[in-house]
Amino acid sequence: MTAKIIYEGDLRTVDTHLQSGTMIETDAPTDNQGKGERFSPTDLLATSLGTCIVTTMAILGSKHNINIDGTEAEIEKIMASNPRRVAEIKVHLHFPKNKNYTDKEKTMLEHIANTCPVSLSLHPDCKQTLSFNWG
Repeated sequence: MTAKIIYEGDLRTVDTHLQSGTMIETDAPTDNQGKGERFSPTDLLATSLGTCIVTTMAILGSKHNINIDGTEAEIEKIMASNPRRVAEIKVHLHFPKNKNYTDKEKTMLEHIANTCPVSLSLHPDCKQTLSFNWG
């Protein structure tokens, strides 16, 4: 078991990660009858891609002495209708200005970003657009 989800009513859930006990809440977005006061489930989907990218880059970095500390990812989720779904996730990666990555390191980081587990798990119809800003 990975998580336990409790529906609290009013389009809100409380979700517990069973291994750690960490909790998050979700809320339906304002464009779909919700209050938009928490991450929506589709926000979490899009954010999951960004966190997976950063995490797998950090794992690669630890194996190859590439420090990505301070890297930031901005996530943009684009919805479509008929059926309602996430049509595109844009991940804008910003690397620290004080790092001088080699072309080889950049290639390695970009490759792992494009092949992280979440990226490979998303349906091919969900467009993934990544941008790399190297400081």
